[in-house]
Formats: sequence, C-alpha cells, structure tokens
Amino acid sequence: MNKNGGYLDECLRSGEFRFARLDLPDIDNQPVIDANVPEIVEQETCLFHQSVAKATDYAELLDGYLCRGMEGKLPSPVVRFADGEYAFYNFTLGCNGLYKQAESVAAIRRAMPMHIEALKRLAARGRLAPLVFPDNIELNRRNGLLSFFKRFKKAPTASSFWDFLCINGAAINGSNYLPFYAVYAYLTSEAFARAVDGKRLCILNSEYNPEMCRRWFAVFSSRPEIVFTEIPAEYVATRWDKIREDILKRVPPDADLCLAGAGVGALMICVDVAERFSIPVIDAGHILNMMNGREDKSNGARMYTIRNSRRLLSGAAI
Repeated sequence: MNKNGGYLDECLRSGEFRFARLDLPDIDNQPVIDANVPEIVEQETCLFHQSVAKATDYAELLDGYLCRGMEGKLPSPVVRFADGEYAFYNFTLGCNGLYKQAESVAAIRRAMPMHIEALKRLAARGRLAPLVFPDNIELNRRNGLLSFFKRFKKAPTASSFWDFLCINGAAINGSNYLPFYAVYAYLTSEAFARAVDGKRLCILNSEYNPEMCRRWFAVFSSRPEIVFTEIPAEYVATRWDKIREDILKRVPPDADLCLAGAGVGALMICVDVAERFSIPVIDAGHILNMMNGREDKSNGARMYTIRNSRRLLSGAAI
C-alpha cells in the first residue's frame, strides 16, 4: 500500500485486476433486480484477475478446484466475504444483519486472532470470494475524504477488507481469488449437481430439510448421499474456539465434501473442516436456504442464483 491508495487500488492500477461484467449463461438476475433497488445491477460488475479472460472461466476454475479436492483428498476451503464480514473485520456490530454474528465489539476483538490465523491459512491454500464492485470501493474513497476532514472512522468496504487482508499476511491474488457471485452461480448449476452425484455430502448448518434438499439435486438427476451436522444458528464467529471440537467430531469422516452456512463464522468452519478431513468445504450461505426451501430467511432471492434451466426442469414458470 502507498499514499495513493490501498492494496485494492494498487491491484487495479497495476492491471493485475480489472472490473468486468460477470456474464454467465443461463443466469437470470432480472427478478432480483426488479425486487430490489435498481442500483443492485451494479453488482453484476466484479473483479477479474488478468489471467482470466471471461466469466465462464471462473465457473470452470471452481469446478476443477472442487473435483480435484474430492478426487485427491485435498483440503479445499472456499469462503465468501461481503458487508457482514467487512463490518466484522472493521470491529463494528454492523456485522449483525439477518443473523447474529457477534455479541459485542469486545467479543470481536477477542476472536480476531483466531480469524486472522484462519484467513492466512485460507489465503495460502484455499479460495477467497469477496463481493467487490465499483461502488463499494468508491464509497471508501468518498468516506476516506470525509473522514480526513471530519475525523470519522472509515466505513467498512471491499477496499478496507483488502487492506485488512494485506496487513495481516492474507493478501488476495490471482491464485486464491474468486468472484463472490461465481460461488452462488456454480452451486446452482448442473455442473455442481453432476460433480456431487453419488458423493457423500455433509451439510453444516442450523437447519436441514432432507426432502427439499433431495429435490434440489434431483432436478438435475443428481443423487448425492446427504448427511447433516447441526451447528448453532448464531455467534459461530465469536465462539468457534469453544464449539470447534464438538462440531468436528460430528462430521462424518468419510464425507466427500461439505457445504457450510454460518455467516461470518463460515471462515472458521470451512478452513478447519477442510484441513481436518482433507476435503472441499464451500461457504454456501444463501444456497442452503434455497436447498431447504427457506429463501424467506434471506429476505428473498439473491443475484446469480436463478437459473432458467433449473426453473424449466422443476416446472416453475419463467
């Protein structure tokens, strides 16, 4: 980092990363755009590393990473980061949105060494998928100027998160980066359903509807053996050191992969479970609500989760 901006600015100026539209076939974001503010369409623009030519390359990269992890028994964690995480790593209770992530700022501070260690391990061997679009880095620049004159603390944004990672030895680069919505798009795809067909899939979440989850995969004629490990619905991010061993011993040792839903705590679960069992563990978040038929828990549909093919095969109207 230098006086002309933070780490993300450096990556953009150097050409290592660029902004481009995440244009993926079969995805229909219009219903989500219609149900939200028009500005949400800006989130279709995300960071691309210079080594990646087009959006579909990221879907193929994630598919290859998952399949190699299952076949080779490789620790392969994938974790997403957005506003809740940006607030948590800025030591604010703005992380408490739809779910309770932290009891207090003091609890965040106590948990931070554990998170930083997990972020370093994730950056070294896993994939980080932060939500970055032009407006959530411009906001930081505007707030930065405001903060200089008014002595306000900067608002947590994608830029501040990239700085936090860089300062703590967990910098994002072309080898460990994925676009946030590439994860959602992949988990709703036929490619993912094919990859897990016949595999033993463990869901780590506070809620599980076996019949709805079975139907989710059956749409693409996929039949994974699904098992469930229940985790707390709140405060996983700050209490992981106390609950870790109990949860790890309830994960089936012969699981081929896991999907986790734990908000800010997904980082700890994905990294520790992936390393303990040498398998892929993906921070699925909202996708688990979709699998359980509980999109209402996410306040409705999210970008890059509606596929025309899935709606056609399930008999839903388009």
